[in-house]
Amino acid sequence: MNKLPSSEHIKSLGTDLGFQQVGITTTSLEEDEKHLVNWLKQGRHGEMSYMRRHGNKRSRPNELVPGTISVISVRMDYLPPSSKHPMQVLNNNELGYVSRYAMGRDYHKIMRQRLQKLATKIEDHYGEFGYRCFVDSAPVLEKALARNAGLGWIGKHSNLINPKTGSWFFLGELYTDLPLESDKPFTEQHCGTCNACIDICPTKAIVAPMQVDARRCISYLTIELRGSIPEEYRKMIGNRVYGCDDCQLICPWNKFSKNTEEDDFRVRNGLDAPTLIELFAWTEADFLKNTEGSAIRRIGYECWSRNIAVGLGNAPNTNRTIEALRSRENDPSTMVREHVSWALTQHTVESS
Repeated sequence: MNKLPSSEHIKSLGTDLGFQQVGITTTSLEEDEKHLVNWLKQGRHGEMSYMRRHGNKRSRPNELVPGTISVISVRMDYLPPSSKHPMQVLNNNELGYVSRYAMGRDYHKIMRQRLQKLATKIEDHYGEFGYRCFVDSAPVLEKALARNAGLGWIGKHSNLINPKTGSWFFLGELYTDLPLESDKPFTEQHCGTCNACIDICPTKAIVAPMQVDARRCISYLTIELRGSIPEEYRKMIGNRVYGCDDCQLICPWNKFSKNTEEDDFRVRNGLDAPTLIELFAWTEADFLKNTEGSAIRRIGYECWSRNIAVGLGNAPNTNRTIEALRSRENDPSTMVREHVSWALTQHTVESS
């Protein structure tokens, strides 16, 4: 270390690299650890076994990365410009809704590369130091750390909200052994009496303010869950084929949100308003080609097909919808066949 690092200079380096905001905090997360332990005890993590696997490392940064004393927290806007308005897609059940964060390139790669550049710039100025970059890729309580770093408060939907830019942004962290001056935590919660996100959740997954039961959450059901989607939620899912943004769409703070300036987050392959029939016609080769470099690819073709089958079950009862479903009645995947069968049953019931 050539000289003592400046927190303000480091934050300036981060914004120069394209992060919309950079904050710094300590590793203290005692209260958040209590909430995490309670959430896990209630089984609200569903089949996300990795949430439990790492023990307390998620809430104790210095155990995950020994020597960590400061955390640099960053955020980057992702709402793509020139895309179909989300409500236009959700209100047209012939279309498939893809969560707006997945419109472009995989944010994990973009953010991690940018964090690595920040670490390199810090080394250029201050000499070698210990660090690790994280972007939703390890046991990290990213929203709690961002709140403690002054980037916003955790809303009733459990997402981070910034009073000037809403919640349409990604978070990333740089765990460091640098003795940095911390920012003032965001201790006030500005949701007030508003319960819009709780009320609008299609599956009532927000069971209480800042308490989400992942087992009911559409993002979990369409992305994290690898087996069959419970029948009780299939009608509620509607045309959401990858994730869900309802709680953010209704949040009044998002009137302040800003579109991203990152070209990598712009819409690719028409995924802002694709038709369900078009998506269901994709072969596995089509899926791999059209999701290359995208976060969507990680769920795989089978789960992608499962999700779209559910969407088609909720689509208009037309000959084209039924023909699309029947084209895959003998799909090689048992799971896809099950969801196709359910979808066809919905149209049979509707016709009778």
